[in-house]
Amino acid sequence: MRYLLLLLMAVVFSADTMAQSNPVLVTPVWLQEHRQDKDLVILQSNFLRLDFEKEHVPGARFLWPDWLGAHSPEGNFNAPDIASAKKILASLGIDQNSQVVLVFTRTDLTVTARMFLTLEHLGLYGKVSLLDGGLEEWKKAGLAVESGASPTVAKGNIEPQYQQLLVDKNYVQQALGTNSKMVVDARLKRFYDGDVTGNPRDGHITGAFNLPFPDLIDSTTKFKPIDQLANYFNAVNSDKQREMIGYCFIGQTASVVYIAGRILGYHMKIYDGSLQEWSRLPELPMEKTRQ
Repeated sequence: MRYLLLLLMAVVFSADTMAQSNPVLVTPVWLQEHRQDKDLVILQSNFLRLDFEKEHVPGARFLWPDWLGAHSPEGNFNAPDIASAKKILASLGIDQNSQVVLVFTRTDLTVTARMFLTLEHLGLYGKVSLLDGGLEEWKKAGLAVESGASPTVAKGNIEPQYQQLLVDKNYVQQALGTNSKMVVDARLKRFYDGDVTGNPRDGHITGAFNLPFPDLIDSTTKFKPIDQLANYFNAVNSDKQREMIGYCFIGQTASVVYIAGRILGYHMKIYDGSLQEWSRLPELPMEKTRQ
């Protein structure tokens, strides 16, 4: 009996250690301590290779956002199909056991947050972290950067599988009629209320709550403390068992709400088409808070 108890405690400890080794947010100190870990893969997101080659976290690999969020005639930020995703992730050296840390540059948090969501959607749920504050926070901590090309790495053995974290308009419609799910608009309140945006229709999805993504980050593009994040989320949803489906203009800035929800332990999904699609379909309900 004593042996079984000790074995059970060891399993629980191991599970706790594993869970703690995959935080949603990491600090520069954490990344510096872990960047030589065998399974750690650091991806720095830059719009231009030139910017990456100018400066990046030592050991980081170059991630061009369009590889994981290409635009198409059907809309912006489409997730890659499984075959394309496998090729991209393998070229980045990502394995089934990889722990990925994403680094954003300057104030490009929202697009990197979308990369976070996409990687989890492709099967790396719980295996992706974000460097809080990005490259600027890394440099503020006095840590060195390096220049040069992205390192050559062995191909990874990842087998991506969709996790249904990106949902379509039909899923949103069904969610609006349930008590187990809710829809949240991640845009500024003025757009939620009905300010002109350039879309065919303005306002918000009927029945959606407003949880603006800028409220969740501070002036340095770091996420606010957990207690403050909790206050914002509790204002619209105090039940962590109730799934939250975020949307915005194109499915980019809502990814910040997705990460904040993951930090707090909520069940999060994102409506991929967002208002770029919804506003163009007159049969789908929208409303304004003010006329």
